[in-house]
Amino acid sequence: MGNSIINTGFTAVMLGVWMSINIFLFVWFYFLYDLGEQYFYTRHLLGSALAWARAPAAVLNFNCLLILLPVCRNLLSLIRGNFVCCSRTMRKQLDKNISFHKLVAYMIALMTAVHVVAHLLNVEWYNNSRQGVYDELSSALSDLEDTENTTYLNPIRKTDIDAQQIPTYFVFTTIAGLTGVIITLSLILIITSSMEVIRRSYFEVFWYTHHLFIVFFAGLVFHGAGRIVRSQNDEPVHNITFCKDRPADWGKIPECPIPKFAGGFPQTWMWVIGPMIIYVCERLLRFIRYIQKVQYRKIVMRPSKVLELQLVKSGFKMEVGQYVFLNCPAISQLEWHPFTMTSAPEEDFFSVHIRSAGDWTDKLIDIMQKLPEGAQGPKMGVDGPFGTASEDVFDYEVSMLVGAGIGVTPFASILKSVWYKFKDSDPKLRTRKIYFYWLCRETHAFEWFADLLQVLEKEMEERGMGDFLTYKLFLTGWDQSHANHVMVRFDEDTDVVTGLKQKTHYGRPAWDKEFEQVRRENPTGVVGTFLCGPVVLAKVLEKKCAKYSDVDPRRTKFYFNKENF
Repeated sequence: MGNSIINTGFTAVMLGVWMSINIFLFVWFYFLYDLGEQYFYTRHLLGSALAWARAPAAVLNFNCLLILLPVCRNLLSLIRGNFVCCSRTMRKQLDKNISFHKLVAYMIALMTAVHVVAHLLNVEWYNNSRQGVYDELSSALSDLEDTENTTYLNPIRKTDIDAQQIPTYFVFTTIAGLTGVIITLSLILIITSSMEVIRRSYFEVFWYTHHLFIVFFAGLVFHGAGRIVRSQNDEPVHNITFCKDRPADWGKIPECPIPKFAGGFPQTWMWVIGPMIIYVCERLLRFIRYIQKVQYRKIVMRPSKVLELQLVKSGFKMEVGQYVFLNCPAISQLEWHPFTMTSAPEEDFFSVHIRSAGDWTDKLIDIMQKLPEGAQGPKMGVDGPFGTASEDVFDYEVSMLVGAGIGVTPFASILKSVWYKFKDSDPKLRTRKIYFYWLCRETHAFEWFADLLQVLEKEMEERGMGDFLTYKLFLTGWDQSHANHVMVRFDEDTDVVTGLKQKTHYGRPAWDKEFEQVRRENPTGVVGTFLCGPVVLAKVLEKKCAKYSDVDPRRTKFYFNKENF
């Protein structure tokens, strides 16, 4: 238990606070509408569905305030920069922004479902009261006139059309009803297109549909303007206890003046206006960056259909492990895609490695392959750089870097930077040991990265620091017959696959063995474990970090960090 707190404790506290606020808002507003005297007559028409509609609305306001903030990446980078001197645990929460964004979206979906069902019941009961289906009091409340004093309670005012048509007519002709339909449809499309299978296979569908959030927020701001849910607002006072059983006397005796009702002041816009302004500023900053000129320094087509772009942009400054968003108007004016930079901060350019992984990347690779030798590529918009967990790699005495496939890209930046720091004898380098693991299915995926490792290997040996970098390459896609063929030549000085002195391993790493070795070699160290790879591997490594972290503060601790886009 104590070990897992090292990696998940603060996250659990943050989620606990968020969930507590949600529960508090739901309970507070539920009882406000379920017990408040000003809603007595409204409850008589609607029953408990009133509270079940309004409590989720309060939770929706809170979560709609939050939903945009985790995707304001410039805001997150600003906060991360201000936390440079603060706890790494605090900064780690910023790397879980997309997970929190999804969690808030699930809460919005759940509360919307409850809110919609409750209001559908409300409309039906309003209509039944208008038709005189219930008791005398319900009929009297529904017959209150819509005068200049707004005395009416039942918002369904139409009586000149077929009774069965009234609910549908009401939903599609009132501000609250029409915006509610638009909001709900937008939300359904946004959530369904965000499913993993859609996002991976049809990214463009996800991308464009997700921008229905603009319609969602526009509808949200105007949704409460109809003031459908009304409360008693009397002057002179209408005594409910005395008058509720004698509606025939309303307006005839002093104790029972005709009750007056008014809709509540719309509040949703006050919740969301701040995040909306921040998001507009975010998009404005992205546009400014988009129009800044980007030049191609080099375009290289690597093996296994991996495209390397070396780019130059005035005033561009990066840190290790950071990423940028790229936009190519020749492919799409609106689509921006994230790519981790593989260059080091010490270089006078920044580079990305792009593998074929969908329509957009396929089109970009196709365009670049058709360019004449030495020609500039199409216009490229660059937004960033943005911070990630890998930025903190040099804050740890010992680092474990785990890359799967193209997930090696942030570590290319880190290892290059290490090489430059040793070359310049940087006194600020506090990291004394790096363990690097790269998992790949095919041999040719190693080719573009092997050159860098060879340079590092040679550099470390020349400086007598061969122990600084321990790296292990794992081929996970080979069967035993392929492995046996290579093992015949195991005695050669360099590896058959990579040309490196470190031999390639076959199959998947035995993580218990690897963590045990790191703990044994660093009995008192603080180890940062960094992953750029699939969620399945992330769950395994997070469990291992908890398992091999010692409760004793003087012993080895493993802190898990994962790249998120």
